[in-house]
Amino acid sequence: MTLSSEDKKLISDSIRDIPDFPEPGIVFKDITTLLNNADAYSLLMRHLKNRYESYKLDYIAGIDARGFIFGAALAQMLGVGFVPIRKQGKLPYTTVSEKYSLEYGVDEVEIHIDAFENVENARVLLIDDLIATGGTAFAAANLIDKTGANCVESCFILGLNFLDGQEKLKSVTDVYTIIGID
Repeated sequence: MTLSSEDKKLISDSIRDIPDFPEPGIVFKDITTLLNNADAYSLLMRHLKNRYESYKLDYIAGIDARGFIFGAALAQMLGVGFVPIRKQGKLPYTTVSEKYSLEYGVDEVEIHIDAFENVENARVLLIDDLIATGGTAFAAANLIDKTGANCVESCFILGLNFLDGQEKLKSVTDVYTIIGID
């Protein structure tokens, strides 16, 4: 299922812009309005299901926190497991972590050390709502590989094309972005 320009417009138009959040000069892309638009959310999830049902995935890994919304729903639709990738200190069991650079410092994401141990060379889709500079997604894809699984693709609802995140991430996995923002 390929999204038509009208389909992309329905999804894009259902995402609200919040100017100057979380700081002046930033336009935040608010997906809560996509989630409460039954037509747009259903179209998006059907598209993702159709795209990924032939990938023979074993798991979907979602990045904290909005990646959980899309990832868990898609995992259920495809009949595969869901694995959360969380910010440091949020997972209760032994974890593997990966640090990444922020504009003013360093952050860290973690995954349970045994997240994919039930399937040798597990095929994993990484998903989140948006890719900007790509630091979190790059770290998350590396975490998947560190645990012995294979990140077959990273999927984002929105991609900020004017930043280098998608290109950076392509050095470690394929990247699929539904709506590019120039």
